Amino acid sequence: MNGLSFQSFTGKEISEVIEPLAKLRMQVFRDFPYLYEGSLDYETEYLKTYSNAGRAFLFAAFKEGEMIGATTGIPLTDESDEVRLPFENAGFDLSTVFYFGESILQKEFRGLGIGHRFFDEREKYARSFGQYAYTCFCAVDRGAGHPSEPPGYRPNDAFWLKRGYRKEPSLKSYFEWPDTGETKSTAKPMIYWIRKWEP
Repeated sequence: MNGLSFQSFTGKEISEVIEPLAKLRMQVFRDFPYLYEGSLDYETEYLKTYSNAGRAFLFAAFKEGEMIGATTGIPLTDESDEVRLPFENAGFDLSTVFYFGESILQKEFRGLGIGHRFFDEREKYARSFGQYAYTCFCAVDRGAGHPSEPPGYRPNDAFWLKRGYRKEPSLKSYFEWPDTGETKSTAKPMIYWIRKWEP
């Protein structure tokens, strides 16, 4: 952790770091399982959802002024239709759910406990309102034996289970993006993981 600094941003403050966040997302999400062929224009437009939401949260890690990791959260009521829909269909009160967006970190900084710190900070922030009974996030489902899966790949399922989250296959959205090396967007299934908090 030597030489790293951390900073949190909320609401409109997030607009200050949209460009470095967009570039970091494009870098990290190029790897399996997302295989994301992103564009800066799309990213900056997408991330306005966070800077426009008063309770949106960003916690970022920096090394010598460069953003090397970041994690976000936002009330589910402020998210897109695609994210809200499976919860609406399942009968959730959306005002009780806080949605976690990306949790991204450059490879050389993994294994230092920063991933746990990201969860700690998001959960603490969401719980501070005394309103949210659930925190959740989603992850792409590439299925078994995907041709781009690297040797020795291990998903984050065990880590998420340790954090108290449970996979809910009935909660599913479809997001579209082009895979690396492609120009046409295709739909990808995104499965939600959810944690219920005691009052």
